[in-house]
Amino acid sequence: MSAHSASPDRRRFTSEELGFDPEVLRAKYRTERDRRLRPDGAAQYRRAVAEFGYAAADPYTERAERAAVGDRVEAVVVGGGFGGLLTGARLREAGVADIRMVDEAGDFGGTWYWNRYPGIHCDIESYEYLPLLEEVGYVPKWRYAPGEEIRQHAVAIAKHYDLYRDTLFHTRVTELRWDDEAAEWQVRTDRGDDFQARYVVVSSGTLTQPKLPGIPGIETFRGHTFHTSRWDYGYTGGTADGGLHKLADKKVGVVGTGATGIQVIPHLGRDAQHLYVFQRTPSSVDMRDNRPTDPQWTASLKPGWQRERMENFLTVVTGGHAEHDLVGDGWTSTARLQRKMLPGDVETGLSAEDREYVDEIADFRKMNQIRARAEEIVQDPATAELLKPWYRYMCKRPTFSDLYLQTFNRPNVTLVDTADFGGITRMTENAVVVGDAEYEVDCVVFATGFEAGISGVVSGTLPVYGRDGIPLLQAWSQGPRILHGFYSHGFPNLFHLGALQNTAAVNFVHILQEQATHIGEVVTAARKHGARRIEPSVVAEDAWIATIRANARDNYAFQAECTPGYYNNEGKPRPVSNSYGPGPVAFHDLLRRWRADGGINDVLVDA
Repeated sequence: MSAHSASPDRRRFTSEELGFDPEVLRAKYRTERDRRLRPDGAAQYRRAVAEFGYAAADPYTERAERAAVGDRVEAVVVGGGFGGLLTGARLREAGVADIRMVDEAGDFGGTWYWNRYPGIHCDIESYEYLPLLEEVGYVPKWRYAPGEEIRQHAVAIAKHYDLYRDTLFHTRVTELRWDDEAAEWQVRTDRGDDFQARYVVVSSGTLTQPKLPGIPGIETFRGHTFHTSRWDYGYTGGTADGGLHKLADKKVGVVGTGATGIQVIPHLGRDAQHLYVFQRTPSSVDMRDNRPTDPQWTASLKPGWQRERMENFLTVVTGGHAEHDLVGDGWTSTARLQRKMLPGDVETGLSAEDREYVDEIADFRKMNQIRARAEEIVQDPATAELLKPWYRYMCKRPTFSDLYLQTFNRPNVTLVDTADFGGITRMTENAVVVGDAEYEVDCVVFATGFEAGISGVVSGTLPVYGRDGIPLLQAWSQGPRILHGFYSHGFPNLFHLGALQNTAAVNFVHILQEQATHIGEVVTAARKHGARRIEPSVVAEDAWIATIRANARDNYAFQAECTPGYYNNEGKPRPVSNSYGPGPVAFHDLLRRWRADGGINDVLVDA
């Protein structure tokens, strides 16, 4: 449908022309959403602490005893995922010699350190997802790289930029306290460390702590359990490539059918004696089409190829103009539909009402295709029906697989729909109960994701005290105050990575790379001019907050109509957007202009 299909006379297609009735689909979406709404919202989950702390322990690297650190470094980076690695790399390029990386994991990699479940791959094309490929001298072996290849690339970045030199692994920062006289941060950890740092960068991520479903009786289950982010290969056998041979005589239950479940379930279905898939809401599952990297293509690459590809992907998926789509995958083909959840350009040739109509019809068509795919692949009509997603495309993170739907054609795989019961009813010593039906299992795998926003300074799990001992969250009591999403008045030399008052994109590693570059540029300027503090003024903060609000994208109504999930806070969407509405391409241009026009000088103090 062209951009002018609904304008200027606001013509609406008939059901006969469309081949479906939009009002019937709207009603179906509402019904399916209401089946899954729970009054407890996000409180339906429980934290992986106390008797469930094993679900957050590190099964991959043995914790080494060490002496507490009490020295001084120029910069400390909290977090060893791609955000932290990119920042460490840019600080190293800025000439910072003393960089200390701190992470709760046993090595670098962030989510790719923790997530090693069978079938794990990135769902963004690896050529633009894995950062610093040209700098490290590497081209991924697959279009969508497996998790271990990604983890090893994280390690390669750390080695290339000499970031292992002064790293504290298996260490959690417990307090940051500013010393105004020394113009330094006092950093304390759970290992007794107490040291000073000129600069602190917090890149602890927002999805790091695994969450478990609050199922009544979960603590009474006597079988084996683990979370997908702490996969127990000692119990299952095999590797991330599969071959879970120890499950051959086991009945296994898996809870969760989101992006992780989509990748795990084909391996469990192939190797377990019997697999029960407990599903509350089906994911949209489109074609993946993964394939090895073409050596001829690799040989043809010219310097700057990754930057060009990353920028092209970002432009296309955020609705900008690009002459060619260099990637051509499931993300770039659905760019228009992603505007409902992610910031970016919007069509200006239509009224808001007409644009919504055009987008909704395109959304219905895409979701009809996805539902038809489930019907074509899954042989049992009843199971195929349960696997059809009844919601708008971006209500849940889209998934892509050429194996998942096919798994339900196996005689040893049973799909158990829990929507009518608000999820799993309870657990007993040896079974998972849904309604009145008991499913005896030897093992339950929780593919239930992570607690949203529980890590870092925003949640309060990392207390931060700025000038005069003011707690950061007290300073933000009326809402976050972060110039460009990086730094706040009263908290000098403290940088944040993330989407808060910054921007977001489906390839968030690209966002992190731009953020790390910005931090590197600001620190370079501070070192050049001899500035002791990097700190915005209250006036600058106020102006940025006004800009965020003036450009905010209002997707509250869209989220309220969505099926409950992580994106809409389990059916209770948050009313205020704190991202830059025009999107990442416009935001990155804004930052470059700000730096070029001397904006950096406005945050340099005591030069």
